[in-house]
Amino acid sequence: MGGDNAGPPTKKMKADDDVVLNLAQHHLCLVLDYGSQYTQLITRRVREIGVASKLIPGDASLERIKSFNPDVIILSGGPNSVHVEGAPQLSAGFLEYVAEKGIALLGICYGMQLLVHTLGGEVKVGVEGGEYGRMPMHIEEGSELYGNQTSNLQLVWMSHGDECIKLPPGFDAVAKSQQGAIVAIENVKARMYGLQYHPEVMHTDQGTETLRHFLFEIAKLKKTWKMEDVLEQLMAKVAAKVGPEDHVICALSGGVDSAVAATLVHKVIGDRLHCVFVDNGLLRYKEAERVMKTFKNHLHLPVTVIDDSERMLGRLKGLTDPEAKRKAIGSEFIDVFREFRSKMEKDLGHRPKFLVQGTLYPDVIESMPPPGSDQKHSHTIKSHHNVGGLPKDFDFDLIEPLRELFKDEVRALGRLKGMDVPEAFITRHPFPGPGLAVRVIGDVTEGDRLEVLRAVDEIFIDTIREFGLYDQIWQAFAVFLPVRSVGVQGDQRTHSHVVALRAVTSGDGMTADWFPFDGHFLKEVSTRICNKVRSVNRVVYDITSKPPGTIEWE
Repeated sequence: MGGDNAGPPTKKMKADDDVVLNLAQHHLCLVLDYGSQYTQLITRRVREIGVASKLIPGDASLERIKSFNPDVIILSGGPNSVHVEGAPQLSAGFLEYVAEKGIALLGICYGMQLLVHTLGGEVKVGVEGGEYGRMPMHIEEGSELYGNQTSNLQLVWMSHGDECIKLPPGFDAVAKSQQGAIVAIENVKARMYGLQYHPEVMHTDQGTETLRHFLFEIAKLKKTWKMEDVLEQLMAKVAAKVGPEDHVICALSGGVDSAVAATLVHKVIGDRLHCVFVDNGLLRYKEAERVMKTFKNHLHLPVTVIDDSERMLGRLKGLTDPEAKRKAIGSEFIDVFREFRSKMEKDLGHRPKFLVQGTLYPDVIESMPPPGSDQKHSHTIKSHHNVGGLPKDFDFDLIEPLRELFKDEVRALGRLKGMDVPEAFITRHPFPGPGLAVRVIGDVTEGDRLEVLRAVDEIFIDTIREFGLYDQIWQAFAVFLPVRSVGVQGDQRTHSHVVALRAVTSGDGMTADWFPFDGHFLKEVSTRICNKVRSVNRVVYDITSKPPGTIEWE
C-alpha cells in the first residue's frame, strides 16, 4: 500500500457492481469525480501512462473508496465553489484514511481547492475574475512535484474562478500563474499535492510528464496496465460468468466496439455465441450489405440478419425529443433480441440468458454521470441506447466486456495477436447505436429525410476518402436539419433542405476538435452534394468543439 510498494500489490477487493476488470492485480489510481468536463481524461491519461485507473463519484462513501484499496487517489476538478453551501466535500474520515495508509493524494482544480479548504486554508473568488484557457505559470526551484523538469516556465490549461489565497500548515506554493495566483502546492511529508490547472488536457505543456512523475517517482507505482493483461482478465471474466452449456446472444452493429466484444466472447465460448445484426431502418447507405460482407469475409462469426426497419420506424413516428428517440430505439432493440431468444429456445431447447454489447466507458459515463443518480455535481449528457436507454423490465443478463475501456484501448485490444480483428473494423469511424435517428433533427420518419441524409452522408464520406483524409478524422457524418432554405438551381427559385457536415479529431471521444478542411475540399463537397442531391440547396459545416458541443447533434 501507499508509496513504498516495490511491485504490484496483492489486494483483497470487495465486489463492486461496476467492476469489470480485476483491478486488484494492478497498482490502482482511484479518481474521485467532482463534475469536471475533463475528469474522464484523467482516467484515460493515467492508463496511457501504464497505471490502472478507476473513476467513481466524488460523494462515494469511505467504505466504497476503501473497497478498491487504492494506491493513489486523484480528486478531480468541478464547477462548484468550495466555500458555497452545498458544495461537494470529502467523506468523513477520508483524510485520516489516506494518512494511515500513506496514499499519495493529488487534487486537480476543484480537488486542490477542496484539499486547501478542508485542511484549514482559504479559498476565495479570484480578484481578477478567474483564469481560463492556456496561460503561463512559473515553477519554483526544488519542488518534488515537478522533479527534474527543466523548464520553469510552462503553458498550462486553466479553468477556474476561485483561487487559494492561504495554504494550510505544512503546504508550500510551488508554482504561480502570471497573475500571481497559486497554481501548484505540495506537502511532501503528508504526500499531498495540488494543481490548480489541468495536466490531463493536451493543451498543458508537460502535463503528462507531471502525472507520470507523480505516479512513478512520488507514489512509487509500477507500470502494470498492459492490454495483453487486460485481454486475459476480460476473457477470464466471461468464462467465470457464462456456464459451460450457456448460449449467448451478441448485438453486432458493424462497428469496432461490438466486433471486438464479439471476437473476445467467441474466443471463450466458441459456437455458443449467436451474433445478431439488426437492420433497424436507421443505417447508412448500403450499410447492412457492406457490414455483412465484412463479417463473412474477415470475422468469420455466425451472424443472423434481422430486418426490423418497418417496426422501428413505426415506433419512432412522431417522436422529436432526442431522449425519447434513444429510449424508444433501446426498447425496440431489446424486443428484437427477446424474439430471437424465443426462436433459439425452440431450435436449441435452451433459453439464452446473456446478451453481449459493445458498451464503452464513455457510454457509461455520459448515461450515468457521477457522482450518483441525483446529479449533484454533473448532469446526464445523453442516454446511450444500450445504457440509459434500456427498459425497466430488461430481462437479459448483460455481458459488457469493454465497459471500462476507452475507444483507443478497444482498438489496441482488437489488434492483439489472437484477436486479429480486421483493420477495416479497427479504423472504422464510430457510428452511434441509435443510427441516423440522432442525425435527423426531429421526426426521422417525416418525408424523405432519411433518404436525403443517406445520400449526403455517402457523398461526404466518399469525398473524404478521395482526398486521403479518412484516417486523419475520428468521426465524420452529415446531419439533416429541420429547416428549408431559399436558393437558385437551374435558374429557378428553390426552397429546399439544409444539411450540416461534421468532422472531428479526437483520441477517445471524450473531447474533440473540428477538423480544419481547406477551402478547396469544402467547395468540392458542397458542390457535389447540391448537384447530386436535388432536394438540398445549402450545406453548412459545423465548427463546434467538444465541449461545449457533443460530437453527435442529438
